[in-house]
Amino acid sequence: MFMPDLLAGKRILITGGGTGLGAAMGARFAQLGASLVICGRRAEVLEARAVLWREQGGARVETHAGALRSGEQVEAMMQALFDDAGIDVLVNNAAATFVARTDKLSFRAADAILAPTLHGAMYCTMAAGRRWIEAGRKGVVLSILSTSTITGRAFTVPSAIAKSGVLAMTRSLAVEWGPHGVRLVAIAPGFFPTPGASGQLAASTRARQAPPQARVPLGRVGEHDELANLASYLVSDGAAYINGEMVTIDGGTHLRTSGAEDLLAWTEEDWAALRRG
Repeated sequence: MFMPDLLAGKRILITGGGTGLGAAMGARFAQLGASLVICGRRAEVLEARAVLWREQGGARVETHAGALRSGEQVEAMMQALFDDAGIDVLVNNAAATFVARTDKLSFRAADAILAPTLHGAMYCTMAAGRRWIEAGRKGVVLSILSTSTITGRAFTVPSAIAKSGVLAMTRSLAVEWGPHGVRLVAIAPGFFPTPGASGQLAASTRARQAPPQARVPLGRVGEHDELANLASYLVSDGAAYINGEMVTIDGGTHLRTSGAEDLLAWTEEDWAALRRG
């Protein structure tokens, strides 16, 4: 479907790029000619991923370890990147979430989700956008959101708040920064199983409930390549007239339900089992 040089000459920064959907997107971007920068909290995970990509296909990859919740660390990383060759695309992928009853959440637990998911995305976007605008350089910001931005989602409320905030940022800056040649777009994935997400969100199996694909009109969960291909198109020059939009890729699930309503039937024993892991 794509020309092999679709992303040639583009340098792409992916937050949370060492695992999960971030890694899937990075692999596809590299196949299409991009050079990559991946960042996250764990240096060893990032470096292992970079080594794998280099060995598999000779990808050009560099890593930056740090906490996105720190504006100072984000600024330092972005300055180092722009002191070199800069970046052409920022992918806000890093996020945190877990299933919990909102009335039981502590402030600290809520902040643990809001900090990387909302604040980290905002810090990275502001840091990249400022430099693009000052240099008169075009850029693209792709944010990975969720269908909670459409439906809301009970029992993962801080995540729904954070993702909705990033969608508001996407739409607002699409207007503000569009005249500078900076595009902002987003993807709202449905259920794309990853080790991290499955551990936190596939709680239905603990309460003997139907698997996630039972709620999907297409009858299956998403495949990582499907999301990676959509991301590749949105950050490419082929999507140059798409700005401020969020594309949903969930097999039609959000048209039925947010999916969290199943948890309304949980017992105290089910919640205790979730806390025990």
